[in-house]
Amino acid sequence: MARVAAGAPRPTEPAFSARVIEWQRLHGRNTLPWQNTRDPYRVWLSEIMLQQTQVGTVLSYYERFLQRFPDVHALGTAPLDDVLALWSGLGYYSRARNLHRCAQAVVNEHGGQFPRASAELAQLPGIGRSTAAAIAAFCFGERVAILDGNVKRVLTRVLGFEGDLAEAAQERALWAQATQLLPEEGIERYTQGLMDLGATLCLQRSPSCLLCPVQSLCVASNTQSQQRFPVKTRKLKRGKREHVWLWLQWRDRVWLVQRPPTGVWAGLWSLPEFDTAAAFEAASLGWPGEAQTLPSFKHTLTHLDWTLHPLRWTLPARTGEARVAELVRGWPSGRWFTQEAALAAGLPAPLRKLLQS
Repeated sequence: MARVAAGAPRPTEPAFSARVIEWQRLHGRNTLPWQNTRDPYRVWLSEIMLQQTQVGTVLSYYERFLQRFPDVHALGTAPLDDVLALWSGLGYYSRARNLHRCAQAVVNEHGGQFPRASAELAQLPGIGRSTAAAIAAFCFGERVAILDGNVKRVLTRVLGFEGDLAEAAQERALWAQATQLLPEEGIERYTQGLMDLGATLCLQRSPSCLLCPVQSLCVASNTQSQQRFPVKTRKLKRGKREHVWLWLQWRDRVWLVQRPPTGVWAGLWSLPEFDTAAAFEAASLGWPGEAQTLPSFKHTLTHLDWTLHPLRWTLPARTGEARVAELVRGWPSGRWFTQEAALAAGLPAPLRKLLQS
């Protein structure tokens, strides 16, 4: 059983939801492009993009996606490469692959219509319980709780919820309390209000408690223990990786290889990698042309610090096609791209930056 600190508001207390709703109406975010609509496609797209990404970053991607894929049918029938290309730079690329799979499922299994219930939405690829609840609440008025990262922070602080969210049982307990706090009416504004509080006031560091509409109900604020919540003891172990990155140039083209369907940057087009400089030197023995060593850099991912050493090798323009084909035969998933075509493809953000430099 999760422990709740003394003085926490009763889960059924209507003052909490009423204050959240009123604050959202007066001070919340109400003009974002995915708001003021009950179109589940637009709400779903925004919810997926906003996972682990700031609103300011999402805005331009969201508009470009809608221009290219105005509805779920357009997205579901598009090639995955087109989806990854538009997603390039937004990060967490599994979201893009699941977005495509989900659109295909909606088109092929649901006649192009999103299910109306959160329980059914959660069965679709890439839609978890909280995302499903957000879509169902915003689009269909279902009285159901959400529990994304921001909302977990708000509710654990308000409730003084001391359960360790690294444990499934404690997370279930928080879901139950979140459900008890739901209002009888106004679920759309209440849901948005919790999101807005977490994104604008109840920040991980330096929360603006004096501006918060539920400060008097908040255990963490009243006991000056905001940094204790949420409790999650399991830490993600970071790994380290290091590679030589080969930028192979021939005439006006660059050789890119498509990465495997799983793992880091799955399905994106990238440069060939070598574990060490010695491995590259052995593989490139006898190549025509010359190498240019470019500045090394570290690319930081959620679980990984990746040091990359780019090396640009330019093959002489006179090199024949047969000789070039021999040089690249070790990368069967690769092909030559013009600069323009490469930048239009799905690329990892550091490669896009490198090619543009």
